[in-house]
Amino acid sequence: MTSEHYVLLGVARPRAGWFTEVGRWANSAALPADFVRCVSVEEVRARLTTGRAWSALLLDQSVPGLERDLIDEARQIGCATIVITDGYARRDWIELGAAAVLDEPVHRDALLDVLRAAAPSLDRPATSGSDLVGPTLGGAWEGRLVAVTGGGGTGASTVAAAVSQALAADPAHGGRVALVDAALDASQALLHDTGDVVPGLQELVEAHRTGELDPEQVRALTWHCAEHGYDLVLGLRRHRDWTVLRPRAVEAAFTALRRSYSVTVADVDDDVEGLALTGSTDVEDRNVLARHLTRIADLVLVSARASVTGLHRLVRTVGHLLEHGVEAPRLVPVITQAPRSARSRADVSRAVAELAGPAGSALTTSPLFVAHRKDLDSLQRDGAPLPGPLVDPLGAAVSALLRSMEPAGAEGGLEVPVPIRPGSLGEGMTA
Repeated sequence: MTSEHYVLLGVARPRAGWFTEVGRWANSAALPADFVRCVSVEEVRARLTTGRAWSALLLDQSVPGLERDLIDEARQIGCATIVITDGYARRDWIELGAAAVLDEPVHRDALLDVLRAAAPSLDRPATSGSDLVGPTLGGAWEGRLVAVTGGGGTGASTVAAAVSQALAADPAHGGRVALVDAALDASQALLHDTGDVVPGLQELVEAHRTGELDPEQVRALTWHCAEHGYDLVLGLRRHRDWTVLRPRAVEAAFTALRRSYSVTVADVDDDVEGLALTGSTDVEDRNVLARHLTRIADLVLVSARASVTGLHRLVRTVGHLLEHGVEAPRLVPVITQAPRSARSRADVSRAVAELAGPAGSALTTSPLFVAHRKDLDSLQRDGAPLPGPLVDPLGAAVSALLRSMEPAGAEGGLEVPVPIRPGSLGEGMTA
């Protein structure tokens, strides 16, 4: 078995056949390479400056912005540039610094020969995605993070809003609670009737691609929901906008959020597949929010409906999260539209444990139950706060679990940093 492996960047005109083919070869292992597809030259430049090693940059000559400087930027980090033409080279690309020129249609063997001749082979990473998790920079204080996930229609967004509302009402958190819509198909703007979708998560992440924001700047990119008591970070405006989210910028954005709020609650998808399972860097990039947030969260609430298919999906999601590296003590099943009788709820808990098998035996927290409410649709349509009977039990359970994770000897709940005005420490003191 050959040990050669290439890490490729690419950008092409819309519907370019070679672009699709290279992606298919990489995903099927017909080409010993990872292929990261970009949507613009600007994204290529951003990726070239991340510090990651690249073997080659595949560029369609019709792409706007293809120039000598871009080719030189790639060459300076050891990345060979291969220009793909339609059979007629509009410029002397070799003279401009390109390592090779290939004409369409591009054949796998021809591309592989060029890579072997001009591009460095790179070691395949042993793991993928773990580089998003690291120690707190500079030992700075960070608040807690609660991720809420679940399949479509399971009420995950409602559970996230309910937990946020409950924690915001707790004086221990100092009124510093943020709800972040981190799902690819964002719905919190609709559920809160914000009337607009800007600013939001995209602006927050974009601001951290080249810099850092202080807490006041972070809060300026949120919507304050006075009736609910928390700040809301709106989600992606379109599903396809995940392409603008760069992993390191996502990491920095959520670090800034945790330094700005006592508790951050994130509404995330239940798909955490990445390169290791699919062989696709595109899938890993698409799932960067769910993968990163579930991995670093203090608690991960997994919502499901109290039905045969709902419980089956719950067990499957829990298994995927465990495979992703989420420790069992951080996983909390949440059953929505749950039966009201204690016996029926006990039956549901027993069914979850039996279906989960070894995974269920690893769970240390019993399911939380959220009863069905007939007035929920009308409340969400009006953007009104959720009712206490729905919010309070969830909030009490989550608060208790967060307290149980505090270091031994900690008292008084989560400590919120208090800004100190110069000279104020001496006020009121007498000689």
